[in-house]
Amino acid sequence: MIPYVRQFDFAYGRRDQVSPLIQRVIADNPGPFTFTGTGTYIVGRDVPGAGVAVIDPGPADDSHLHALLRALKGRTVSHILVTHTHRDHAPLSRPLAEAVGGAPVLAAAPPSHETHASGALDEDDDHAFVPDVVLTDGQLIAGDGWTIEAMATPGHASNHMAFVLRDENALFSGDHVMGWSTTVVAPPDGDMNAYMDSLDRVLQRGFSTLWPTHGPAITQVAPFLRAYRDHRLEREAQIMARLAAGDETIAEMVPALYAAVDRRLWPAASLSVLSHLIALVRRGLVAAAPEPVLEARYRIL
Repeated sequence: MIPYVRQFDFAYGRRDQVSPLIQRVIADNPGPFTFTGTGTYIVGRDVPGAGVAVIDPGPADDSHLHALLRALKGRTVSHILVTHTHRDHAPLSRPLAEAVGGAPVLAAAPPSHETHASGALDEDDDHAFVPDVVLTDGQLIAGDGWTIEAMATPGHASNHMAFVLRDENALFSGDHVMGWSTTVVAPPDGDMNAYMDSLDRVLQRGFSTLWPTHGPAITQVAPFLRAYRDHRLEREAQIMARLAAGDETIAEMVPALYAAVDRRLWPAASLSVLSHLIALVRRGLVAAAPEPVLEARYRIL
């Protein structure tokens, strides 16, 4: 079982000091994909004139923009970092940059594909987003008393970039790892093989704390990540079991596999099942007719 972390003290628009170098302001955009809302992080010293970085400004929401400006008052924003281009993370980056005097927006290159295989979900892309600086894996961003390392973590999105706060051995994990839920991996841009490789990479780094964009911090990092990974392997085994029992379509599998999950999440769950099936097809364990898509028929080889 994944040891989910769901309880924490917060209020919308309030600036909370959550570590010596980190403050968080949560946007009022709760939902089935965002939990309590988007948590925007401010990295740097809380003293007048200090230079800080802002991570994941969040959705296009004037009230959240005003809350961030209040939280930043008296300090200088030197960098705005975006983990990926989904619309609960990226859209406010440009209005915030303009409001603070033109701070550069940094993110990975645009996604390789459309993020979702069917219909618009709450996590659809902000197609208007264009960073000022395109980040690459391992790139360092130095600030006023802090250093951040860009860490490529594809899987949830092909352009997902987590950010390592070297000064606190912490990782801003975006949507790659969340304490309140598993992560949606939605083809064609989401990729289960890439996601599993990224999980292993994060585990190997030995971080003390993970700061997801949605929900509270994860402090028991290694056990949590191992359980997260084991859950994916278990889900793969469950999919193989459904195929062995006679299910041929994703529509047949999802009600059985996700019976205890909010039905509003079933479209996203269908995409995660598809991502597992694509991986199984690539490994030669499963066949898809005519090809591995949502509407295909699947069988064990």
